[in-house]
Amino acid sequence: MTHAVGAEGSLVERARAGDADAFTQLVTESRDVLWSVCLRITADQQDAEDALQDTLISAWQNIDKFRGNAKFSTWCYRIAANASIAVCRKRRSIPIDTDDIVDLVVAADVTSQVDDRDLITAALREVGEDFREALVLREYGDMNYDEIAAHQGIGVQTVKSRISRARAQLGDAVRAATA
Repeated sequence: MTHAVGAEGSLVERARAGDADAFTQLVTESRDVLWSVCLRITADQQDAEDALQDTLISAWQNIDKFRGNAKFSTWCYRIAANASIAVCRKRRSIPIDTDDIVDLVVAADVTSQVDDRDLITAALREVGEDFREALVLREYGDMNYDEIAAHQGIGVQTVKSRISRARAQLGDAVRAATA
């Protein structure tokens, strides 16, 4: 039974009962962020479309597993991240879209040293997969540390460490390439 309250709780209950319109209402508000998470993790339009489709299908098929401990959109972001990672693992890599690299570099406080997107892209590829995933979920998935910890099956302190290390690795790689 869901603990969600208000309009969201009502929509969840209706969707559980098979109401596709209620499900559509639930995902409509978060669709842009779901797309963003998929695109940023897969870094490929087609793969992101596949991941988003897998996300929506999985959310619909598993709505009975939504416990309501978090917002429905947060639950969907986790599904989107998992679907995106699954698509990427099929390809054996997780690149990040070059249009989004500058935003990640801002988070790493190295923008004043970087003018070349190719350089940033190469530097980001040096960031470990688990660290990169945590950073993407934090910066683009709008997930808090607790949510990322639950998603990755690790402690909150480990999440904080991974995000910090992702930023440090990104900064180090950029500095090494520009030295």
